[in-house]
Amino acid sequence: MTKKTAGSLMAAESAQAMAVFCAAAMQVIDASALKGVKAIYTVARGSSDAAANILSYEMMRELGVPVTSLPPSVFSLGKGVNMNGTAALVISQSGASDDLVRSAKGAAAQGAQVVAITNQSGSNVEAAAQLHLPIGAGPELAVPATKTVIGSVAAGMALLAALVPDYGVRTSKSIAALRSVDPRHPRAAALQAALLRARHVYVIGRDTGYGAAHEVALKLKECCALHAEPYSASEVLHGPLQLATNPLMVLILDTGAAHIQDSLDQAEARFRAIGCDVHRVSPADIGAIHLTPASAAALLMAMMYPVILSTALALGLDPDAPETLSKVTQTT
Repeated sequence: MTKKTAGSLMAAESAQAMAVFCAAAMQVIDASALKGVKAIYTVARGSSDAAANILSYEMMRELGVPVTSLPPSVFSLGKGVNMNGTAALVISQSGASDDLVRSAKGAAAQGAQVVAITNQSGSNVEAAAQLHLPIGAGPELAVPATKTVIGSVAAGMALLAALVPDYGVRTSKSIAALRSVDPRHPRAAALQAALLRARHVYVIGRDTGYGAAHEVALKLKECCALHAEPYSASEVLHGPLQLATNPLMVLILDTGAAHIQDSLDQAEARFRAIGCDVHRVSPADIGAIHLTPASAAALLMAMMYPVILSTALALGLDPDAPETLSKVTQTT
């Protein structure tokens, strides 16, 4: 039996991520049941919650209704809340975690239209939903999710395209641009070297880039056992800025959206002035421009996955199977 090479699963699966994204974003969905909802609540944990964060910004901008995270414990530990006239977007790679199953069932019982984004077909979360959006990523065996995270963003974009036809046009243009993009970053070696030097990392984004920052920070913890925290470019300039008086690496994820540039520029200038090791990554670094903000956030994650993988391997770790983690996390 051939011994598996450390990180080989994550390498293969993250390399498939953008192909999964392009396919999932172009699926055709009947979202008529969601027209007129007053609010959308996302329910997810871990990497799926990062995808939900990305989608929340995109959906609020396009739909003009509140989109915010609802803790699964509202249903798994509590009695639930009134959700008449709203939708619940439950995102789960496996669709098997008990708290998410209870949330899907509870939200439906409280009057919500429940939409499930899952990769495993026939899951209990899918069964509890009125509308199911498949990620279609195929088997994902590495413990750190990669292609399913990016595919979750794409599935949510397909839902939004069904509700806002003009957004569908813009999504199609983004997908056409992304089909030929190589997500490997030209400064990958420098980014890896910075991570190997770092003991603490701030990952900073704004708008959809904030969700990408959550995912990248989580992957640095999962794969590299590196202390990393995500922040909004605005929020980080309050109390968290004081930690920059200690050695700190700052990774800024820039989606390229015009309306966030001043905020990112201000944060970058403040951290550089303090003497932090600052690195800014953007889809424009690999020639990808004019993307929808959610597409840009997905691409940023795809650009960082290989860097995180190589950093973990350089540290002597196997990112496919982090010591304390499992593929399906059962929570209550």
